[in-house]
Amino acid sequence: MKLHELRPAKGATHKEKRLGRGEASGKGGTSTKGNKGGQSRAGYKSKMAHEGGQMPIQRRVPKRGFKNINRIEYKVFNLGQIDQLVEKYGITDFSLENLYTNGLINQTDRVKVLANGELKAKVTFRINAISEKAKTSIEAAGGTVEIVK
Repeated sequence: MKLHELRPAKGATHKEKRLGRGEASGKGGTSTKGNKGGQSRAGYKSKMAHEGGQMPIQRRVPKRGFKNINRIEYKVFNLGQIDQLVEKYGITDFSLENLYTNGLINQTDRVKVLANGELKAKVTFRINAISEKAKTSIEAAGGTVEIVK
């Protein structure tokens, strides 16, 4: 066997389909694209969410309510959670930097403290927001609160 005698195995190669080369080829006329219309044309691309004339789902589904663009999202901590965190991490200064370094919040999070639960430890807070009830119970336990914007 010589190099010029090498061939692929029988059945390994196929003839290329030659579309649109006359009726005798069996692939002439419409070139296997059906009949006329956008899908038979070159460069056809269906529009996103196009359902062929059926009412699209984003128009069929009812819209409810609205989203307030001025809403401020807070990462909420309750007094009961803070008491557990004091026991677990030994934190007595609840500042945004301290919470971030302990992996409790993200860098851009805003923190609010609510009054659910009890706080026994004396803790200082430097946070974005606090409820009135939480503030009074923190000060009753001997802690201090400073609001940071």
